Amino acid sequence: MALSVPLYIPSPPVNGVHVGPLFIHFYGLMYVVGITLAVIIVRRRWRAAGGDVALVTDVATWAVPAGIIGGRIYFDITTPFDITPHTWWGPFAVWEGGLGVWGGIIAGALAGIWRVHRAGADWRLFGDATAPALLVAQAVGRIGNYFNQELFGKPTSLPWGLEISRAARLASGIPAADVKYTAFQPSFLYELIFDLAFAAFLVWLGHHRDIRPPGLLALYVAGYSAYRIFEETIRIDSSAHFLGMRLNFFIACLGTLAGVTWFVFSQRRKRPEEPAPAVPSVPSGATES
Repeated sequence: MALSVPLYIPSPPVNGVHVGPLFIHFYGLMYVVGITLAVIIVRRRWRAAGGDVALVTDVATWAVPAGIIGGRIYFDITTPFDITPHTWWGPFAVWEGGLGVWGGIIAGALAGIWRVHRAGADWRLFGDATAPALLVAQAVGRIGNYFNQELFGKPTSLPWGLEISRAARLASGIPAADVKYTAFQPSFLYELIFDLAFAAFLVWLGHHRDIRPPGLLALYVAGYSAYRIFEETIRIDSSAHFLGMRLNFFIACLGTLAGVTWFVFSQRRKRPEEPAPAVPSVPSGATES
């Protein structure tokens, strides 16, 4: 017997649109929109920090593909049972959903740091300029999860419960006892709201507090990971488990600890001493007036 939900978020009727012979998946489209917004935000913040905006385009050209590849590799390794379609090219079908955020962050960050270092810029400053933009991109990407009817939580009778179609419920690998329910916690929406709020907080913090770089980037790692600890406790979709908990719960715990430790050490690090201003010499025999 399904839970009675007087109000709920309806499931999307479609997950894409035909443009001529092509079928555009909203999941992929949302990632394109999110990445575009992130680049625009980083360009503004990097310019304000005195950096060359051309570097942002160069970094994005390398970091975005690296992030997608890293995210897919993480997904394929940790949840091989969720790879669809069941063909030889299934592991590459990112348009069907399935990007592990942890793999994407690590691979994208490594590629970005490499390009910034190669350009002779300070990757710490660049990282702080990037941190809020990453959250905005992730928030927009969660809209794609809504269209794919994935990343939902436990059954609920809350008025903002998310309707999930029976086909999506069966495909998501949720416990058999929960298939009978139709409304679930909209964990994608919770993360979307958190990402935007946390992005705004990091921007405010950077303007109102003396945060040494890469302090904002470290807080991004700590804060987002801490949120994911909560999210992993409400999600019931298919996942690898370890010691009775979802694998990503432990990854989130490690990320939180690493981010907090990184932030503390980054704020204790001494700033490089600025060279003292040159004092004009006084010719021998002359007097100063």
